[in-house]
Amino acid sequence: MFFQHIFEKSLAHSSYIIGCQVAGEAIVIDPKRDIDTYLQIAEENNLKITHIAETHIHADYLSGSQELAYVTGAKMYLSNEGDKNWQYDFEHIGLRDGDKITVGNLIFEVLHTPGHTPESISFLLTDTPATKEPVMIFTGDFVFVGDIGRPDLLEEAAGLIGTKEIGAQQMFQSLKKFHALPDYLQVWPAHGAGSACGKSLGAVASSTVGYEKIRNWALQFEENEKDFTTYLLADQPEAPSYFAMMKKLNKTKRPLLIEVPKLSNLSLIEFEKAKNFGMKVIDTRLKTEFANAHIPQTLNIQNNKSFNTWMGWMLTYEDPIVLIVDEKNVDDVTRKLMRIGLDNIYGYITPLALFSGDLETQKSTIIDNEIIQNYIDNDEVQILDVRAETEFKEGHIKGAKHIFVGHLKNNWSKLDATKKIALHCQAGDRATIAQSFLESKGFQVENYSAGMADWKMKQKPLVK
Repeated sequence: MFFQHIFEKSLAHSSYIIGCQVAGEAIVIDPKRDIDTYLQIAEENNLKITHIAETHIHADYLSGSQELAYVTGAKMYLSNEGDKNWQYDFEHIGLRDGDKITVGNLIFEVLHTPGHTPESISFLLTDTPATKEPVMIFTGDFVFVGDIGRPDLLEEAAGLIGTKEIGAQQMFQSLKKFHALPDYLQVWPAHGAGSACGKSLGAVASSTVGYEKIRNWALQFEENEKDFTTYLLADQPEAPSYFAMMKKLNKTKRPLLIEVPKLSNLSLIEFEKAKNFGMKVIDTRLKTEFANAHIPQTLNIQNNKSFNTWMGWMLTYEDPIVLIVDEKNVDDVTRKLMRIGLDNIYGYITPLALFSGDLETQKSTIIDNEIIQNYIDNDEVQILDVRAETEFKEGHIKGAKHIFVGHLKNNWSKLDATKKIALHCQAGDRATIAQSFLESKGFQVENYSAGMADWKMKQKPLVK
């Protein structure tokens, strides 16, 4: 058996290519959209991708199953479980509980494990030349290392009111199936730490059923479904606004992108025209570089592992995009954007080309602990906390107003435009997004960039 785990830090996403080396056949489970990764692995190992499978209709990234099927001719094996609202509406081989997929000497048995979504399935893998018993389970967003998939995404992201309680009930029953599996079984989920598909995912790539029985909080409630449901639904992270679009695109036939796009390298004149035309200009440089000098009306979303998540929060799928990005990072940011379907990219310009011209620049105002303290109880200043709601509830600066940075796009008008804003997050990354966004709306903004990490280190009091 050939096995390779592919992990993408930008979405904390795991996919898998598993092959029978005797037959020369392989299956890809939960592929990302930039499919050249799988094609290269298959070629290097003398395998042909003949099967493609998904554990569920994903919300956090745009699946590459349709692209991979188009390029390789492989068949797609997708869930036919769940209600009619969550059925794939393009050609595929439908799967139900107990069905089996054969890839050479490998057998993948389908286990219906609803909860995260109604159609969610897991795959039990048996390597028949070695054993008659399953050795691995691919759980998708059902069971993670140390956590389970959240059941509220259909309600939070897709607007299906009342589904989270039903999902919690289904998850409780699905976990009984998991608990009945042998302890030695390896667990390979679709996400790790950093994903918004759960609230406390572990940082290691895989686990075992036995370890999860001991360590995973969700398997400690025995028959107490009420307390399980309460804990499961409490304090889940904000669901990124782009998740609704992912749910829509992943269940329907759509235009395919079978290669990583080659973006246009814009001249200074082309950049100015695009900006003046109203295109969204995203500066991907470090927050410190942006603060020192940037083009007015540009949004600072740093090219780090959270880049595509914040792009999905702050932009719409109708927005034409221009990127400010170093040449060496163009391929990286292009891949990150295509993984969530943000394909409307007009082009890019490098910082070197941009700032060697004579365009107007401005600096961000960064403030320290002493200044933010002096703003407490100052009627002329709004202190704005842009962290997550759970962080804010744990403790915040006296008098601070709370708007999560991802919600600013739809809630910035609730702020008083006649007052200066002094904002912060935990350590500065989210604050630079918020500052650049609010400045583009005409607010006077100062950034306590050191944030709550600095505030707590200096043992300042918090309000709960």
